[in-house]
Amino acid sequence: VQLQASGGGLVQAGGSLRLSCAASGRTGSNGPMGWFRQAPGKEREFVSVIDTWSSRIYYADSVKGRFTLSRDKAKNTMNLEMNSLKPEDTAVYYCAARNGRIVISSITRAEVYDYWGQGTQVTVSS
Repeated sequence: VQLQASGGGLVQAGGSLRLSCAASGRTGSNGPMGWFRQAPGKEREFVSVIDTWSSRIYYADSVKGRFTLSRDKAKNTMNLEMNSLKPEDTAVYYCAARNGRIVISSITRAEVYDYWGQGTQVTVSS
């Protein structure tokens, strides 16, 4: 499985960006897919994930109401629409996928994901 993330860039506070993640070789998998981010000097943190079994989407409290995750199953792509961006959203954003289901209580943990994209930089200026 290969994940290719794109769409990062530099934007002013209050602006918007759309990240995309294209997955190859994942046909038929029912594991979750999602986005994590890592700011300099900080640990990788959960942003949003979709449980592909239930189609339920989860968001970190810090992005709820501003970010929207969507998935196009036919195209094997996943997008993250980011609005009202803040300087604290600055980070490298990674898309991730797991091969197989996981209990919901663990779905936000980075260590349960098997595949990772290369990361795309998002910088929000104040």
